[in-house]
Amino acid sequence: MRITVKFFASLKEQFEKPELELELDDNQFTVADVWKQVSQHSELPANVLSAVNLEYAQASDTVNDGDEVAFFPPVTGG
Repeated sequence: MRITVKFFASLKEQFEKPELELELDDNQFTVADVWKQVSQHSELPANVLSAVNLEYAQASDTVNDGDEVAFFPPVTGG
């Protein structure tokens, strides 16, 4: 299974790239599993938001072949 992972704002700086292609062997990956793959097996922080194919997603949502998964920190402003 191949997916695109995108990082925004400070996460782009943390991972030193705006996106990457990820090849996964198993077809039963969740958003949290994707985070673990790209972050050297750390848990998905509670304050990091995620989206799958441009729609907000929960950590437990399933990721499918060809999906785009995006991670971004909370947005503040006023």
